[in-house]
Amino acid sequence: MSPVLAGVLQLLALIAALALAYRPLGDYMAGVYSSKKHLRVEKWIYKAIGADPNTEMRWPAYLRGVLAFSAVSVLFLYLLQRVQGGLPGSLGFSSIDPDQAFNTAASFVANTNWQSYYGEQAMGHVVQTGGLAVQNFVSAAVGIAVAVALVRGFARSRTGELGNFWSDLVRGTVRILIPISVIGAVVLVACGAIQNFSGVHEVGQFMGGSQQWNGGAVASQEAIKELGTNGGGYFNANSAHPFENPNGLSNLLEIFLILVIPFALTRTFGRMVGSLKQGYAILATMATIWLGFTALMMWTEFAHHGPAFDIAGGAMEGKETRFGIGGSSIFAVATTLTSTGAVNSFHSSFTGFGGGITMLGMQLGEIAPGGTGSGLYGMLIMAIIAVFIAGLMVGRTPEYLGKKIGTREIKLAACYILITPALVLCFTAVAMALPTPPHSMTNTGAHGFSEILYAYTSGANNNGSAFAGLNADTQWFNTTIGLAMLLGRFLPMVFVLALAGSLAEQKPVPATAGTLRTDKPLFSGLLVGTILIITGLTYFPALALGPLAEGLAS
Repeated sequence: MSPVLAGVLQLLALIAALALAYRPLGDYMAGVYSSKKHLRVEKWIYKAIGADPNTEMRWPAYLRGVLAFSAVSVLFLYLLQRVQGGLPGSLGFSSIDPDQAFNTAASFVANTNWQSYYGEQAMGHVVQTGGLAVQNFVSAAVGIAVAVALVRGFARSRTGELGNFWSDLVRGTVRILIPISVIGAVVLVACGAIQNFSGVHEVGQFMGGSQQWNGGAVASQEAIKELGTNGGGYFNANSAHPFENPNGLSNLLEIFLILVIPFALTRTFGRMVGSLKQGYAILATMATIWLGFTALMMWTEFAHHGPAFDIAGGAMEGKETRFGIGGSSIFAVATTLTSTGAVNSFHSSFTGFGGGITMLGMQLGEIAPGGTGSGLYGMLIMAIIAVFIAGLMVGRTPEYLGKKIGTREIKLAACYILITPALVLCFTAVAMALPTPPHSMTNTGAHGFSEILYAYTSGANNNGSAFAGLNADTQWFNTTIGLAMLLGRFLPMVFVLALAGSLAEQKPVPATAGTLRTDKPLFSGLLVGTILIITGLTYFPALALGPLAEGLAS
């Protein structure tokens, strides 16, 4: 079987699996967030944290819940790393330095999972399971909760109430993320991923020295790492490590876990607003971009440019032979078009255009299908922008899902789409202008610039993957990327929740003959164009200095 055919068959199998899960999972999640009943274990959690799950919140109260919970999470994870040296199960590792502990705490709470450390050489079992793995669950649940709050803003009228944050957080964790992760972890163990609390072992002599590996609860963390679009690896090689991703079957399962909730949330959205067609329109937009990027990536990486490429069947540098170019390309697109950041190959070793595709996927806002929750609310913000543009073209007041998009709504949407590019471009410019940060680059020229641009793109967009050539374990990068991650995660949430509250207060506007049909293919096409144009105008100059220049020169 040719490598190209193998890659296409993997893609078709993945699409079939996602299609089978779409309806039941989407309907189930809609039921979870619409139900008035509480499970017994949920009642115990509410009692322990002193929350009343039946109290409705307006957007300022909902936002305070998000920020307070996340602030406590950052502080807890920071302190856990700082005292690691005195904890049992630390595997002899010392406590984490202050700047790196801050970076890691910000990273995992922001659902970014950027890692400036070697996982198997820095973090013991307690920090991995009691700190990092816990944040993999709850940070994903926070993202879904904010998305659901925005959906309620569209679905409700003449009220500013968006639900209860604590109820949404607990339900997302207990009823959605934990059950699916348990199943995923069992399957990964069956595929060969490890799950233990083993210590450090010497595995043999290599070139005059020994190599040491430690075990860990890898399969369980791998499952929620992908399902929650987190991305932080137990090992430095991430999902390229055989303990995390043993074979082609586990690779396909991990890609499925990355994509299944973000895609299924479009049906949840359609069900909660009372129009499945609206959900299908958003799904079509996400799927079009995802399939287009995947096809382009596979074409770029399979293209032959000389004898070495002909012998290998494509650009195999930095890729695992057990996954091949097809499995690596699909994984790379899935992880950068969502906020996952996991890697089963090294993006720095992709072709010039291939590396640019991974970067552009993040710069779109990771909305195709995006992260758990963040992808849906990011796409809905872009839908509001597209409706506004359509309204300007025909001279009508823009409306979306029966809600008028007025001055307040469009200002909030505009702030949302501007904040992340501002963080990326400003931090990149400062890093390149100062004398010290460029010393962390392994490469010079266009590729070296891409390393820094990729790092801040990944951090501010809460992705977490890296170009691999950048030494990010410095005080400058630990601090600035940590700030980019926190600001890139929580500032957009402020605008999303404010927008949700504004929409919920409106009374519904009846559709007329002149109302733009947002459940038709025409609107999906408009939405795709809006996304690509806005991103292109924002990032094209920076991309031209990095991956585009490198690709044209090769």
